[in-house]
Amino acid sequence: MNWKKVEIIFELLVFGIIIGIAEDLLAIKITTGEPITLKIIGIVVLIAVPFAVLGEVIFDRIDFANIFRKIFERNK
Repeated sequence: MNWKKVEIIFELLVFGIIIGIAEDLLAIKITTGEPITLKIIGIVVLIAVPFAVLGEVIFDRIDFANIFRKIFERNK
């Protein structure tokens, strides 16, 4: 793997973590009305980071379009 790919993956991972945390905090504020405290931020970070890693490292590497194409072509 070259450094350019590593850089892109890292940038998307960091961006995914930041966006994931922001949307989780927004959802908590809108649905519960609770104030956002450091404890809530900590919990959200602990939950958002593993999902961002899973999304970037595992699921973004799977070519779902290719998989679905093979499945539907086989069923014809």
